[in-house]
Amino acid sequence: MELRHYMTCFWPGLPELWWRGRLSSLPAAIGFGVALNLILVTRFIYPEWFSGVLVKLTMWVGIAAWLFWAVKSIQELPQLLAPRTVSDEPDHFADARDAYLRGDWHDAEGVLTDMLAIESRDPPALLLLAGVYRHTGRLEAAQSMLVEISRLEAADGWWLERLAEEKRLQATIARVAEDSEAEDSEAEDSEAEDSETEDQANSDSTADLTADKSKAA
Repeated sequence: MELRHYMTCFWPGLPELWWRGRLSSLPAAIGFGVALNLILVTRFIYPEWFSGVLVKLTMWVGIAAWLFWAVKSIQELPQLLAPRTVSDEPDHFADARDAYLRGDWHDAEGVLTDMLAIESRDPPALLLLAGVYRHTGRLEAAQSMLVEISRLEAADGWWLERLAEEKRLQATIARVAEDSEAEDSEAEDSEAEDSETEDQANSDSTADLTADKSKAA
């Protein structure tokens, strides 16, 4: 991991908020900012607000708590950034890929879902799941998945694969639209033929009735 990853550990609540977008860590980050500013103001700008001993005691307690939180964040950072690398569960991506290649969409989706339960921001698994959605006709879900992938910083190195999947999805959407138009056209032609047949039958019936009346007269 790069140094920039560890730098976030020195602001309590920031690693979870920055790397995972967990809003539950927002109060801790805001609280640390407020406490830091309060200590700096009462220590250096308005020291007369509180007793000097109280300010110093609060500052040392704050430093101790900050160091404890920073060490804890550094230890948990690998789990935060790459859960699959520190998980006890084996990497089943190869199994998901093999199931995908042989067209076993149900099996592939199950394996990928289990993988994403451990690491919800894994670009290869997300891309493969988008492909499963495309093959099983869930085109809106596939499109939503690709939009989610495009927003992930971790997926920046997978832009080529994402664009390829987007092209395949657009081609599938166009093909489905063409098939739907063809079906609608066939249905209209069938209705037109049925209408012509019915009109012909009514015409024949009218002609027969007219002929019968003529004979009767």
